[in-house]
Amino acid sequence: MAEHTVSIHHVELALQGARRRGLRVEPLLERAGIAPALLDAPLARISQAQYGAVLRLLRRRLRDDLWGLLAQPVPLGTFEQCCRLLVQAPTLGDALRTGLRHYHGRMQEFTPRLQRADGLACIVIVPRADAAPSPFAAEYAQRAFLFLTFGVASWLAARRIPLVAVDYRGQAPAYGSEIARLFQAKVRYGCPQYRLWFDERWLLLPQVQNTQSLREFLQQAPGNLIVKYRDRTRVSDRIRRLLRSRLRDELPSLEAVAQTLGMTPQTLARRLREEGRGFQALKDDVRRDTAIELLQRPDLTLLDIGAQLGFSEASTFHRAFKKWTGVAPGEYRQRER
Repeated sequence: MAEHTVSIHHVELALQGARRRGLRVEPLLERAGIAPALLDAPLARISQAQYGAVLRLLRRRLRDDLWGLLAQPVPLGTFEQCCRLLVQAPTLGDALRTGLRHYHGRMQEFTPRLQRADGLACIVIVPRADAAPSPFAAEYAQRAFLFLTFGVASWLAARRIPLVAVDYRGQAPAYGSEIARLFQAKVRYGCPQYRLWFDERWLLLPQVQNTQSLREFLQQAPGNLIVKYRDRTRVSDRIRRLLRSRLRDELPSLEAVAQTLGMTPQTLARRLREEGRGFQALKDDVRRDTAIELLQRPDLTLLDIGAQLGFSEASTFHRAFKKWTGVAPGEYRQRER
């Protein structure tokens, strides 16, 4: 199945700390396999591997585990030290409490906490009252920390932790639907704090990782946290797998997919609406993500790629890709190189 891609907006936001410190970001992006010119294409997307690479490069170049987004660096190695403590905890709840305490006082702008109320648990990012007003970079740091905590929690339990809701400060960004798909939960905007809500019984899950699995995890983090623990049983992901296997042919209709999945078209359409997806948008996403994956293969011509995506003519593929990403496939490939 084609991997989900990442909006270029996330790269732009992650680069804020580097730019604030006067670092030239173009060479760093090129080392990550991301053409700097893609920042000027708001619809552009990159692979998970590229996104993970740019975060690792930012971390090493700035010697900061949160990529220079805060007023003071989070010392390099803090994340690794924290993970080494986590794999010694017996349960997920113990691990989360240990990990969040590890970060207390290490970030001037906010403090992460684990709270419980009415049968629910939540990971909350509490802005510090004595901190200076947060620049936008610090806001992204809070969101990034929240997501990393969720990813690490799922890794510790070796399963996705189902979320009840996600609270976000401020208004929904232009890529807000992507946030809902990332967390696979309802996102509530305009809240006073960032929070992840889940059933408190998940805190009793055993922590199943060890020092051996930690070594592999650290080599791939944080890029491996993006969709590693997606809920593969969701209807939209089942349809993605089905469509990916049939890209060379004419893609099936909603009715045909519903029959394959053993449900009525009306039920399928309703389930997709509940997951915030539309059938046509899902087909476009699969073709777009597969195209981005294939464009990184120099052995394939644009004609080959178009054929693999089910386009009979190169011009049709050209127009569709430009509509999806804002750039033509040939230009995208040149920028990638």
